[in-house]
Amino acid sequence: MPNASDPPPPDDASGHPRQAPPGVPERPGAKEPHDVSGASDGLPSLPGGAAGSLPTGGRPLTAGVAMLAVAVAVVSLLVGGLLAAVALTGHVFGAWRSPESLTPGLIGAAMLGTAPGLFAVSRARAWHEVRSLVHPLAVVLFGLFTVSVLDAGHLYIARGGPVVPVLFSLGWLFVLGALCVCALIALVGQYRTPGRPPGPSGAPLPAWSKPALAVLGSAWLGIGTGLLVRPGFWAGFVPWSVNRIDAQALGVWALALGVGVLGALAEDDLGRTGPALIALPGTAVAVTVVLVCRAGAVAWASGPALCLVAMVAGLLLAGLSGRLLSARSAGAQPPQISGT
Repeated sequence: MPNASDPPPPDDASGHPRQAPPGVPERPGAKEPHDVSGASDGLPSLPGGAAGSLPTGGRPLTAGVAMLAVAVAVVSLLVGGLLAAVALTGHVFGAWRSPESLTPGLIGAAMLGTAPGLFAVSRARAWHEVRSLVHPLAVVLFGLFTVSVLDAGHLYIARGGPVVPVLFSLGWLFVLGALCVCALIALVGQYRTPGRPPGPSGAPLPAWSKPALAVLGSAWLGIGTGLLVRPGFWAGFVPWSVNRIDAQALGVWALALGVGVLGALAEDDLGRTGPALIALPGTAVAVTVVLVCRAGAVAWASGPALCLVAMVAGLLLAGLSGRLLSARSAGAQPPQISGT
């Protein structure tokens, strides 16, 4: 009769453990074979369902940058929605007096169009995934605040007027100043965060798209720089009536769009331009709506108007084609097997 201290019987040929003979208790230390199929169950669930698909290298996105993007997105929805809605009715409203409602309407439309992309920044995990949108955001914040301070004599708070525009101009300066301080702190903290060089490009831009992006980004960058540096001269190329502060505010947004497009070109990776690919078509659509509703104020037969149409259409095509290519690239990647 077998002794209870004998070793457990080996598995049979099928791989299943044999049962101990009747009357012989199982050894206390004997356990069922360990199931390794759930070895990754304890890993965090990540988008796409692939465990361990954290971004390789780069700086992790700090909470300061994510909070800044969300705060600016909320302000953009409120202030941009107000400016665009009033402009669509044909009335002029803003922090300064404008000769035409189209300028504050376009500024509001740009704010509305970029808000979805800013909300997407908070869902990213690495800095290199969002810097193509955060850098233009910094250009807009610091640019608009600088223009508002240098041209403070044009603001309602300096020139006087109805109480609502005066209070709006005061809030405009205060909010822009506060956001500039927050942006400076967040960006300094982001660049002081240690990290490794990001991994190789997973979805590089198609070769045919790079010349078009270079031309589009350079056009926005050049026009924005001209409107900022020499507003008296370049304001004559705007196909509607503008004053000095109008021209410089539009120049800030044009400069930011150029920085965003050229920044995406420098990244050369669709996976690193996700929020920017949301902001570009959104901005193009919002600007188009304002231009169509206030079409009577635009000199459409002029060369600058045709260039503006081409540049806005370029933003729309760049954003939509980029999102389409990004989706195809993500679908072409082989799925990762859990537990490997």
